[in-house]
Amino acid sequence: MELSLAHPAIKAFMCGSLSGTCSTLLFQPLDLVKTRLQTLQNSVQPGSGRVGMVTVILSVVKTEKLLGLWKGVSPSFVRCIPGVGIYFSTYFSLKQHFFSDRSPAPVEAVLLGAGSRSVAGVCMLPVTVIKTRFESGRYNYGSVMEALRSVCRTEGARGLFSGLTATLLRDAPFSGIYVMFYSQAKSTLPNEISQSGYAPLANFSCGVVSGVLASLVTQPADVVKTQVQVNPHLFRRTWDAVHYIYMEHGAVGFFRGAVPRSLRRTMMAAMAWTIYEQLMAQLGLKS
Repeated sequence: MELSLAHPAIKAFMCGSLSGTCSTLLFQPLDLVKTRLQTLQNSVQPGSGRVGMVTVILSVVKTEKLLGLWKGVSPSFVRCIPGVGIYFSTYFSLKQHFFSDRSPAPVEAVLLGAGSRSVAGVCMLPVTVIKTRFESGRYNYGSVMEALRSVCRTEGARGLFSGLTATLLRDAPFSGIYVMFYSQAKSTLPNEISQSGYAPLANFSCGVVSGVLASLVTQPADVVKTQVQVNPHLFRRTWDAVHYIYMEHGAVGFFRGAVPRSLRRTMMAAMAWTIYEQLMAQLGLKS
């Protein structure tokens, strides 16, 4: 079946998947550094020297070579290619159903983005668990399928959905806040810019600003999610991880890895939305 004859939701899925592929490949090293920084909390004693992005990058390159920065890219692809596709197709379908004749209000944009991300997040959580463990450097899985079998064998199906609460608390607000700021920022652009050749650059800039704000608000949930998924033997509940992080590292512990995550999430979201909107425009669909 030719793409031009496909259902609009299928077209949105394909456009989203392609945009997710490009952004994931480019920014995977930042995700790996973020995960390593967050998991170092369990091995670094309070009061010891601070470990930053550069230290982690140099350590990974020294011990795992340059390609070590892309460790976990396979599960990232397995998650992001269909995951971003599910997100954008859900977003497109919901927007067409509820807001076909107008733009969503700020609160409606939050609900639209959060709902779309929740659907994608639940569908792809098992792969997210595997991806996080790949990046942590603590598990010697040979492949995604081997990792899935290992988790099912040792932890049961529940292990594949570890960190579900923290993941939804992180991803749903992030996407909701992002969509709200992004749609509001785009609405302020003059028509001569939004309809010109500079539109992709303007959209990307709106995405960067929106991504920074959304990343900072949801950073604590990301730290908790990483701890629950990497250390299932220590944290049976989300609250256990919250209590541990606060008692061991204080409030600042919830913002470990904020810089690489903000960079990655901001750039990935901005690029994904820019590519998605350009592809949808090429297909004659309103994104």
